[in-house]
Amino acid sequence: MGDGSAGISALDDILHQLRVDVIEAHYSQCSPVWREIDYVPAHNKLYYICEGEGWLRIGDKEFRPEPGELVVMPANVLQSFSAIEGRRPFLKYWCHFNADLGDAGLFSWLDVPYRMTVDAGRREEVGRKFEALVACAAERGIGARLREKAYLLELLAPVVEKAALSRTGGTAEDAERIMLITRYVETHLAEELTLDGLADYLHLHPNYLVKYFNQRFGMPPIRYVNRKRMERARLLLRTTDRSIKEIAASVGYPDTNHFAKAFRRETSASPSAYRSGGGGSGEG
Repeated sequence: MGDGSAGISALDDILHQLRVDVIEAHYSQCSPVWREIDYVPAHNKLYYICEGEGWLRIGDKEFRPEPGELVVMPANVLQSFSAIEGRRPFLKYWCHFNADLGDAGLFSWLDVPYRMTVDAGRREEVGRKFEALVACAAERGIGARLREKAYLLELLAPVVEKAALSRTGGTAEDAERIMLITRYVETHLAEELTLDGLADYLHLHPNYLVKYFNQRFGMPPIRYVNRKRMERARLLLRTTDRSIKEIAASVGYPDTNHFAKAFRRETSASPSAYRSGGGGSGEG
């Protein structure tokens, strides 16, 4: 489908509905202990490798990206990454982001190349765009939010241009179920979300729902919910002046201390440190 004019037309139509949100963006040197094995992120990641070496696995594909490559790591796909012993780790730009078409993720619609070599003549330009994205992500205000979306879309454009409509995203029934899950969770983050409540909403047995989440998202339902809570909290801390107490309540934590502990487990920073820029810069 992605090779013919009908596929191109369909791809063009669905991209009119694209919505992107930057969660965080940084330029950082990975440490020799940069490593995580067999995890499933709730957000997408975009890397631009500047120097160094490292190892990535996305789904069943393994890579050792080189300087000058863009790497896309889609949400809800089993992944691993690691520095390589005895080698200088990556120096890279990186961005965590959401990209949605309606209630489904962009990369559930598209088969994109996970890695793409940037032409030598465009590498300085890509570096400048990523530098501008990082600067916008560190700013407050409506203008910064608009500019960061624009820079992210410019960085994604050459990757999406090489995409085809996905033929491996599951059945239509499966896609609809994922959309229902995403919509329900994201619109009820301020409330208590339980396994039984989610199972009732989807008309599924709780045991089957746990199995489905482990197969489709690589984690049980409540862990997925908690990741979505922290993802929303990071976005609100970075882009609004709402108090930490208000943000905690909006993502389902009436107890601010409980929220702070959960946030630190996820990001290795307190909410206040993350907001001030003292945390969350990590290694991507």
